Amino acid sequence: MSYIFTSESVSEGHPDKICDQISDAILDECLKSDPNSRVACETLIKNNTVIVAGEITSKANVSYEAVARKVVEDIGYIEDELGFTCNGFEFQNLISEQSKDIDIGISRDESLGSGDQGLMFGYACRETPELMPLPISLAHKLMLKHSEIRKSKGLGLRPDAKSQVSIEYDTNYQPKRVDSIVLSTQHSEDLDLGNLREIVKSQIIDSCLPEELLDNETKYFINPAGRFVIGGPVGDCGLTGRKIIVDTYGGMARHGGGGFSGKDPSKVDRSAAYGLRQVAKSLVKNELCDYCEVQASYAIGVSEPISIYINTFESEKINLSEIQEIVGNNFDLSPSGLINSLNLLAPIYSKTASYGHFGREDQGFTWEMPVNLKNTAKINT
Repeated sequence: MSYIFTSESVSEGHPDKICDQISDAILDECLKSDPNSRVACETLIKNNTVIVAGEITSKANVSYEAVARKVVEDIGYIEDELGFTCNGFEFQNLISEQSKDIDIGISRDESLGSGDQGLMFGYACRETPELMPLPISLAHKLMLKHSEIRKSKGLGLRPDAKSQVSIEYDTNYQPKRVDSIVLSTQHSEDLDLGNLREIVKSQIIDSCLPEELLDNETKYFINPAGRFVIGGPVGDCGLTGRKIIVDTYGGMARHGGGGFSGKDPSKVDRSAAYGLRQVAKSLVKNELCDYCEVQASYAIGVSEPISIYINTFESEKINLSEIQEIVGNNFDLSPSGLINSLNLLAPIYSKTASYGHFGREDQGFTWEMPVNLKNTAKINT
């Protein structure tokens, strides 16, 4: 039977995403001066207060407050009427150095040990050219267009916004049509609801969604609760790492539970999730399967993953044992291997902090580059 699957995205001005961007901007500033920085940076915002906390050990001399103010300014929180502004917020710094016990555990030999225990997932499928699930892909596109229109035209749109896309799939698990679209955006006091809905429909939705997936039964919910003037951290508290499903596959694949932002790549929550995306994408791109979810688990201080599981949802073109062997022959999933092969010591993380970590063609997203897998000649002949 057919079914409907839904994913959501949020704008860069959403409170949780402000926090992700501040945490990742601090990480980038540390890596610029000291690529071996150990960073675990969390951010909390509420009303007109920004708090950074966590553990950072780095030779870099970084003004965390200056970084935070620049992020907030770039997002667009510059008008006093928003109640939260780049120049006006109170800043608190609760950052200390990384525990020496953790540092000894992960740096005790030439092969970097895992910075923590945990399980991570990577996923890919054939629903979009970038090999991502269609619902999250479209939800991100709506939010990217919202940002573009807000920054270039204004039109009374404000930074805080959310989107949600529901796709109807047929009995063969293929996207059939867009069933519904939800988009809620913060707006200026003087923009009435009717004009807002016309702007969102004509300027954002109509330019993003494929016409062939829309029909007369597609439902549109634009600011369905009505007025949305009070937003950002004045409306809701924000915290780093609370949008992990938005950051990944929109719920289409499983998630190990660890957030990404504010973590240097010795933390496998981040580096392994990136590496496993490349594994899954490479397997699909090399036509070994149509759907792929890869899980790996790690123990703190241990360099190699302690387990790897590959699920192709019965779409594999060869035996799973052969696929597992190919993965083992082509990918080094140790923290050192991931960092080196994906160039994860580069300061590339700020761009990942909004609109998803996967399915992007931005420079620096090395994990989005599929590997031309060895030992596949007999499959492709």
